[in-house]
Amino acid sequence: MLNHQTTTQLQALGLHGMLRVLNRQLDEPQTQKLSFDERFAMLLDAEVNDRDGRKIERLLKSAKLRQPSACLEDMDYRASRGIDPAMVASLGDCGWIARRQNLALTGVTGTGKSWLACAFGKQACRSGYSVYFTTATLLFENLVTAQADGSLPKLRRQLVKTQLLIIDDFGIGGIDVHLGPILLDIIDQQSMQGSLLITSQFPPEKWYDLFNDPTVADAILDRIVHRAHFMNLKGESMRKVRAKKT
Repeated sequence: MLNHQTTTQLQALGLHGMLRVLNRQLDEPQTQKLSFDERFAMLLDAEVNDRDGRKIERLLKSAKLRQPSACLEDMDYRASRGIDPAMVASLGDCGWIARRQNLALTGVTGTGKSWLACAFGKQACRSGYSVYFTTATLLFENLVTAQADGSLPKLRRQLVKTQLLIIDDFGIGGIDVHLGPILLDIIDQQSMQGSLLITSQFPPEKWYDLFNDPTVADAILDRIVHRAHFMNLKGESMRKVRAKKT
């Protein structure tokens, strides 16, 4: 068993993974046969894995995913949905985020766009990227409130520093002419930091009509569309599919 001073020092330094495995080594006589280098490497691996796990937990908590249980491993690839497994696998490595590219998921209501957006969001957290999920409606409500109470600079900083910003149900209710310039500023600055993931019931060719200001529309869509991957989800509503199973 470790002496009290060693335990206290490891705890004070936040080396919880190392402490856990060191105690385990002392309880398992076979590990005593390993060399110092081998045992020390095991301690370092444990500490790195422990810190990685805590970081992922923090990222997932901050992401505020609507469906936190969604993950790419549970993807339903039935043919009627029109989802290319090779494309999902390619996007699953999150290289598109490192390259500051975007992802647009389109399809009629119920086809699983929000679920897939959350699955990609979780995958991004697992890869160490900061993620923030919001619906377009909530985003616009927060922008209006922030304008009124003077907290818009703080909200803007939160959004633009996010490496993957997810906007769900883009286009619902259109985009207010007064919010267009603010949205443009956020997307322009955020595009320098990372990527945007958008879900929408509207196909990309209809997005221009969602804006009341054509100049703002051109500027925003230029930043989104020209460096985006597109996936169009098809088939029966996934809500109905799940209801049939219950």
